[in-house]
Amino acid sequence: MRLRKKWWARPEMEKNPYFITNPKDNFGKWHEEFNNSNDIQLELGSGRGRFITEKALNNPNINFIGIDLKDEVLVYIIRRIVELGLKNIRIIPLYIEQIEGIFSDGEISKIYINFCNPWPKERHNKRRLTHTRFLSEYKKFIRPDSEVWFKTDNEELFEASQEYFKESGFEIKYLTYDLHNSDFAENIVTEYEAKFTSLGMKTMFLIGKLL
Repeated sequence: MRLRKKWWARPEMEKNPYFITNPKDNFGKWHEEFNNSNDIQLELGSGRGRFITEKALNNPNINFIGIDLKDEVLVYIIRRIVELGLKNIRIIPLYIEQIEGIFSDGEISKIYINFCNPWPKERHNKRRLTHTRFLSEYKKFIRPDSEVWFKTDNEELFEASQEYFKESGFEIKYLTYDLHNSDFAENIVTEYEAKFTSLGMKTMFLIGKLL
């Protein structure tokens, strides 16, 4: 669905100090941005922010960074951050393909990828956020033994991603084709997930751990 342009969104967000428009300025200095030495976790594709704001609310001793592109959805995360008084979130407006040079070696302790674009045409597969091309990039800034948590409702993407992780030096630590009927207790339901679960669609989930 095409989002209607909200011209007022960017000026509103730029008034918030947690909206980072020049993220490369923080390369190697993200702990200074948060003014603490707590772990920093990254969500790629934050949508309207239910996942990342709940994570931040439930884990005040962890820092969170969310990346997405559209001002039309990011503005709702910023409003939620203000509403909840969260200080452990930063939001970056960015094409995830441009993530190189944002984080230095070992700055990120965990990555979350929730319901990314499946890019079903073979010629577009390299755009998948779980593709080996992206996983190789993430490895430049995640810590040894870091985990990538991945959720999708697309079975072809899920099965291909298992191979991407293995090819990129990750161990599949946990895997389920039906997350909501599994024994995994730490799930936070995203807006997208709630909508499509109500229609009977299953959520698939895996944790890849860097070897």
